[in-house]
Formats: sequence, structure tokens, C-alpha cells
Amino acid sequence: MNDFDLIIIGTGSGNSILTPDFDDANVAIVEKGVFGGTCLNVGCIPSKMFVYTADVALQATDSSKYGITTSYSGVDWPALRDRVFGRIDPIAAGGERYRTDEQEHVTVFKGEASFRGPNELSVLANDGTTTSITAPNIVVAAGARVSIPPIPGLDDVGYYTSDTVMRVDELPSRMVVVGAGYIASELGHVFSSLGVDVTFLNRSAKMLRNEDDDISDRFTEVSARRNTVLANVSDVSVARSDSGTITVDMTVDGATHSLETDAILITTGRTPNGDRLNLDAAGIASDDAGYIITDDHGRTNVDGVWALGDVTTALQLKHSANHEARVVAHNLANPDDMISRDLSLVPHAVFGNPQVAAVGLTERDVKAAGTPYVVKIQNYGDTAYGWAMEDTDSFVKLIAHAETRLLLGAHIIGPQASTLIQQLIQGMRFGQTVDEMARDQMYIHPALSEVVENALLGL
Repeated sequence: MNDFDLIIIGTGSGNSILTPDFDDANVAIVEKGVFGGTCLNVGCIPSKMFVYTADVALQATDSSKYGITTSYSGVDWPALRDRVFGRIDPIAAGGERYRTDEQEHVTVFKGEASFRGPNELSVLANDGTTTSITAPNIVVAAGARVSIPPIPGLDDVGYYTSDTVMRVDELPSRMVVVGAGYIASELGHVFSSLGVDVTFLNRSAKMLRNEDDDISDRFTEVSARRNTVLANVSDVSVARSDSGTITVDMTVDGATHSLETDAILITTGRTPNGDRLNLDAAGIASDDAGYIITDDHGRTNVDGVWALGDVTTALQLKHSANHEARVVAHNLANPDDMISRDLSLVPHAVFGNPQVAAVGLTERDVKAAGTPYVVKIQNYGDTAYGWAMEDTDSFVKLIAHAETRLLLGAHIIGPQASTLIQQLIQGMRFGQTVDEMARDQMYIHPALSEVVENALLGL
């Protein structure tokens, strides 16, 4: 038996728990896979490096509206892939080396953790050996994994996920993307812009259906110009054809439909990893979707067991997980002066093309709540910088309370949406009215931020 002061399961945001407050603690870290978690290795960071390249390629193909002639003639995919992971892989390896070799108070266990009781874990190492470890405090930051839908024939033909597709050796000529959420939108944009013929299979009527309706409608419209977007898809099955390609059979809007492809990318969501931790042995409660239930301090229902990040919430966002990690780290070190997490205003962005960013409520949320509200939609193309961009698709949509004048929701679709929304997040966080946001600061003219200013003035 190995006794520790603290055990951390997972090295994504859980790795940041170890502030200097724990320099004198005997700490164990359990990691089943690669150090650094989803964001560093298979999520946010590598995908955005690919997205930026795709943005450049797409812009090169669409320059005639500016009166210039450029073209995109192809990508050296292995060079692109190796540039991305040549930067990322050493970071993951360095993080593990730092914890393993340079911190004497930290012991790293490479393997799969399983609860044996409220304060005891069994770790099945990658070499097949098992070790029991205990601690009065255990932090579960085990993340989530790709969800695979039960599509007949899928295992036989083979498929990619966000975990694997960015490391392929060569680009396929055609790709079917199963899903139409943020992962599908981002990776579909990458492969489409680099020359792959992409088809999206969407079980609902439009892409990014959880966004505000005006945003998802516009995103679907723009995506359909560049790719094949099949909506209301059901009864999907796949099989390998005699020629070696993949046949995809399905129902689309009630009619049978079939197509041929060279690769399938599954992007149908993620499943929390709590079901792999034997939570019942410790009495740790989870909800119907499998997410571990925590209070605002990060505590589970079991004394001494804490949880954070993707294993606790469907948000699946690195910045929210980092926020939770800061809260848990503080509370572990200061049990008599605990702080609370605040997930009331969690922004998000989708780095597809067009880019999307949002914070707060959608218009359908506000309508459903019966809240009195006003809306303003401001087109990029109605501002000076929008003229320069010849932009006809992008806009800012703001929703404000009709009486308090507080901003209830902000939604942006277009270039730099993830940057433009930050000033609105800040205004909402610190309780400014839309009038104060619009009038009590100067906006640089003729910067793209004027589209936000004009939207606020319009309210």
C-alpha cells in the first residue's frame, strides 16, 4: 500500500492543481494515456494549428473579390502534420518528465485508476501490474472520450475520430463526417479547405444546432456552399465495396440515399470517463448522463473526493476546466477559506469557417423564460472594416433585457468572432448595461470591433 497526501487522476487541467501550496505534500498522479490531456494532445491546440492553416488555404482560393489573383495548389500534409505534433509531442513528454524526474514529492503512475473505497484506488499499470494507493484527498480529473454511434459495419470498414484523424499519413480524396457539432465543423473545415471532398451527415435539420437559431442557420447556409451537407439523416450503415471504397447507405428526409467515400470521421460527441473508475465502490454520485456530481467548491458527495472538468460537465471546455482546477486547488490548500466556482457565464467558440463565438442565452432561451428582451443584429458588412473585407455573411447578434438593459446573450459569426466577443464577456461579467458598454469607452475606428459597438448602439 502506498499512502499519499493527495492523488490526482488525469493530467489535463488536473495537472495544474499542483501549485506551490503542495510543494511539501506527498502527491500521486495517475495517467492512463498521454500527459497533458485532451486539449494539448488531440483537441484544442493541435486542431487550431490545423484550422489556421486551413484558413490561409481557403483565403487563397477566394481572393478574386479583392481584385487580386491567388490560388491554393495543395498541401504537404506530412510536413503540416509533423510541424504541429513536432511542437506538441515534446510538450507532453516534457510535462511527464518534469513530474516524474524533477519533482521528488510527486509519484507518477502510468495506468488506469479504479476506486476500491472512498480514499483508496487500484492502479492497473500499462505493464499489467496492479498497485493500491490511498490519500485523504483524491481529485478526479479523468476527462472524457470519443462516443462512437452504433452504425452497422463501422468496425469492419474502419473510421477516424478527433483522436486519430490529425495524425493520418495522407489525405483521403473524399471524407464523410458523421456529426455537425463543433468538432465536425472545425475538422470538416480543415479537410475541406485542404482539398478533401467533405460530406456532413447531420441527424438534425442544421449544423451547430445548439447555437442561437440565427447563427446555426447562417453557418449551415455557408457550409452548404462549400461542402455537401445532408440533413435529417437516419438509419446509417456502411460497408466496404469491391473496389476498396466505403459505401454509406442512409435515409435522408425519409428517402433512401447512398454515397461512396474513402474515409469516415466520427464526431458525434464525447462520453465522461467516470464509468471507467468504479465510482460505486466509493459511493460517488453521478447523474443520468454519467457526469460526476459536484458542488460549487468542486466536492463530490464523498468526503475527500473532488472532481473537475469534462468528467463533471457537458461543457467540455478547457477554460471552464481550468477555472474549476483553480477553485479546487485553492480549496484543497485552504479548507477553512474555500471559494466557489462561477459557471454562470461560460463563453465558447467554434473555430470553423465561419468562426462562431457565444456567451449567455440564445433568443429561444429568453423566449422560453418569458423575459422581456430586445435584439439587434449588426452585419460586419455595414462597418468600414467589413467593407474592406467584402463580407456579406458575418454578423453580431445581441440580446438585452428590455428593462434592466443588461446583456443576456451575445452571438457572433464571422472572422475573429472568438476575439470580438471578449469585450462583451467582460461587460456582462462586471454588470455593465448595454448603454455603458456602448458609450463609456472609445472604440478604435475603423477597426472590426466597431461591429460590436454598432450592435450595442443599435440596442
